[in-house]
Amino acid sequence: MKLATLAFMVLCLACNTAPEKKEVMGIAGAYKMSSSRVKGDKFDSTYNDLSQLKIYTGEYMMYANVNVPDSIGSFGIGTYHINGDTLTENVIYSAHDSVYNDKPETYKLAVQKTTTGYKQLITGMHDNDGNKFDLTETYDSAATVVPTTVDGAWKLVKRYYVLGKDTSSIICTQYKTYYAGYTIWGGTWKDSLNKTHTGIGYGKFTMPAANKVKELMATSTFYEVRGHDFDIDLDMMGSDGFKQTIHNPDGSKSVEVYERLK
Repeated sequence: MKLATLAFMVLCLACNTAPEKKEVMGIAGAYKMSSSRVKGDKFDSTYNDLSQLKIYTGEYMMYANVNVPDSIGSFGIGTYHINGDTLTENVIYSAHDSVYNDKPETYKLAVQKTTTGYKQLITGMHDNDGNKFDLTETYDSAATVVPTTVDGAWKLVKRYYVLGKDTSSIICTQYKTYYAGYTIWGGTWKDSLNKTHTGIGYGKFTMPAANKVKELMATSTFYEVRGHDFDIDLDMMGSDGFKQTIHNPDGSKSVEVYERLK
């Protein structure tokens, strides 16, 4: 169990690295993790059941994962670049369970293209006991190539809930990415005891109309979201912003306003 926890926590770090705008590998797209190997002097374990999606747009990368047994989620977002076989990710925000980091971090990975996706390696890592290990993650491409008006990386600027004549603002930090037919969102918020919580969701999306988005949420930290589809009204605010509205069964509305990351 200790190694399983280690692998899950570490993959948050490993998810953070990226390519220079040369796009040598042509890495832009969406990828599902197929395996994660943690190899050190005292252990060598491979995990094939970790639920993680990673998206590279033309400029940004975002990942999200869920530890299925306890529904603990993690995510990170930032810019990336590739130079040869080195992928550098400049993460601007990441979170795991009750911990978040809003200070920029840079990670460098060795990457190798495969017939189904790519493999990434980060060496010289250490666990809490000082044991040194290497982490290898293998990803399979999951993308479709259908460009849409919402493709890109976005940050939430306003969120509120409307029920009848009452409107309630919701304070949280949240990011969202749409690309290659997939979407990821991840956010953090604090409860009444000032404890931080992390929530994520990811899955496929389509645009049945210019003002409509349909999200098919394969995975989420919220049971109300996991495995469900959502029909969302979309109001584009130029090319660098949009408002999305979900009409809930009880007659209420959930509204989120996003601006494009630049």
